[in-house]
Parts: sequence; structure tokens; C-alpha cells
Amino acid sequence: MSERIKPGPASAVAGSDDAELARLRAVIDAEDDAILERLNRRAQQVLEVGRLKARRGLPVYDRSRESAIVERLTAANTGPFPDVALPAVFREVISATRSLEAPLSVAYLGPEATFCHQASRERFGGSASFVPVRSIPDVFGAVERGAADLGVVPVENTTEGVVTQALDALAESELVAGGEIVLRISHHLLSRSGRREDVQRVASHPQPLAQCREWLDRELPGVPRIETASTAAAASLAQEDPGVAAIASSLATETYGLETVEACIEDRRDNTTRFLVIGRELPEPSDRDLTCAVFTVRKDESGALYRLLEPFARHGVNLTAIHCRPMKGKPWEYLFFVDMEGHRDDAAVRAALTDAAEYAFSHRVLGSFARAPGRGRAAEEGGR
Repeated sequence: MSERIKPGPASAVAGSDDAELARLRAVIDAEDDAILERLNRRAQQVLEVGRLKARRGLPVYDRSRESAIVERLTAANTGPFPDVALPAVFREVISATRSLEAPLSVAYLGPEATFCHQASRERFGGSASFVPVRSIPDVFGAVERGAADLGVVPVENTTEGVVTQALDALAESELVAGGEIVLRISHHLLSRSGRREDVQRVASHPQPLAQCREWLDRELPGVPRIETASTAAAASLAQEDPGVAAIASSLATETYGLETVEACIEDRRDNTTRFLVIGRELPEPSDRDLTCAVFTVRKDESGALYRLLEPFARHGVNLTAIHCRPMKGKPWEYLFFVDMEGHRDDAAVRAALTDAAEYAFSHRVLGSFARAPGRGRAAEEGGR
């Protein structure tokens, strides 16, 4: 008769660990159930808010309120849930419950899975309705016609400089800049298989190809490079051809069913793109606002530009950027775009704008909005 083998110390410990793991998972399941219940309770309150807004004619999207929610929760967080993850979690919670009030539509410089698309999703969450259009003027046109509630356009890149088409469109439109998104450009090499040995050609927009040149020369020497109209067009090509790898955003893996060959292949890690959110309404003032204005001056008046800018120094208003663009149809005359710290309703900013307007031939405030969280620090991704 065989002797029964008794479990040793190791198997006893393993059994105890399994039981504890099952217990902890049951606790987590209960917490998830509680979170779901609270989410639905929150959603019910949002529906009530939506009815009140509709009655008073208030807009569904309120950036200052949404930012305040995230800031309050981050300040109150005692851990161990990481602060850095809170904005992403509540962005999606807010996006989903906002959609119960009314669908928020956002036009962006397409096609799908461009960095502008990713920047839009970073700002408004996955429950918004995103409308890809072919050009920056088309983004403005979609919002002006009411085909979209808001628009997102790239306006400045730390490597390439200002996006002149965006400045020109903003100067010509009656829409206002009501927010900004600042994202670090991070390029990924993507293909159907995700294997480097399958890469026979690399495709992308000319700018990402240039921004990844050193990596490509070092890691894929001799592999031909194909220029496409956008990173999304390159991803579409990679989807069709197993020998093509696209340089695109990480969003393209989700949109086009691609695998990552190599992540973050950009040569410069400090390359960021700034996007503007355009719409019809200005947000309420915050404690970290930026105001954008455009001026013209009399070209035949000596010292006109100095007199235009002097009031900002006199009233203690810090100018963060000045850009010059030629006026259409008026050779050798220019538009001066000025960014300044503070909201247009701040006393110092209001006084400086009033005094500058006296010297200007024409002027218009293009927007006042809270600067993007982490402005000046690297965020995840951006660019076109």
C-alpha cells in the first residue's frame, strides 16, 4: 500500500498565497462594483446639470470647471494612487458623463490618428465626437458653420516654429482661442508584424522622417524612405503592405491595427507642439491665463512698434511671444501677434491693451485661456 505524500512547507506557503490572492481579488472586485455604482450616481447628477444648462442656454463644455475638478482631486489625493494618473482617469470620466448632456464635436486637422487627433483626444477624452478635416482653414470653417462645437489646430512647434497658416486663419476668423494643448512629439515605428527584420521601407510625413533621421541612419541604414501626406497616410500604407513600417503616433496602432517595431525613435526628446482650441466662447479667468492679441501699426510712423509694446512693460505685463505675419493684399505691411501672461479682464492686461490700442492702427483680442497643465514640461505626444 502506497504511503500518502504530505505537502511540504513550500506547497503549504503556495496554498496560503493562493488563498490570499483570491481574497484580495475579491476585495478589488467589490471596490470596482462600488466605483461603478458611484459613476452612475455621478452620471445622474450630470444629467440634472445638463437640464439646467439647457434651460439657461449655457454651453455643455466648461473647461474651467473640468480643470478645477482635476486640480481639486489631485490636491486632495493621499495616495497610493499616483497623482500623474488622475488627469487621464478623470478626463475619461468627465468626457463620458459630458456626453450624456449633449455630444461634444471637435474638428481637428486629420486624417484619423494624426498627432492633432491624439492631442484632441488627450484634451476632450474618448467620448467626444471627433471630426477630421483636410486643412487648418477647414477646422475654422467647420466650427464657423456649426459642423463642430470646437476645433483643434497646431500653432507652434519648438523645432519648426510657428504654424503660419493657423495664425493667419485665427486673424481672419471671428472665432476665439479658448484653450491650449502642449504635447511632446514622440514618434513610433509601426508595422503589421512589429518585427524589425520585416521592414523593407519606412514611410511618413517629411517632418517625422527628418526628426528621426539619426535613428533611421543608425538602426535601419540603407532602408528606403517614402514621404507621405501625413503620418496617418503612412500608417494606412503600412496596414496594406507588410514590408512598410510607418513613423506615426501610438494612436495609429489602435486605429490601423499595427504593432510597435520601436517606440520613441525621435532624435530630440525636447520637441513639443502647441495646439489651440478654437470656438465661440471664452472661458472664465483662472490663475494661469494667457491672452493672445493681434495688432497692425502705421508703416510710415517712426517708432510705431516701440510705442505699441511699451504699455505692456509699463503695466508690468509679461510678453511671452511676438510673431510677425505679412498682411494679405497689402505688400510690406504686417500683422503683429502678441502673447501675454494674464487674462484680458485682469486690470493690468486690460490697461495695457487699452493703451496699446491707442497707438495701433487696428487691434483685436484673439483669446484668453488657461495655459496647458505642465506648460514648459514634456507631455506625452504631439505634432502632426
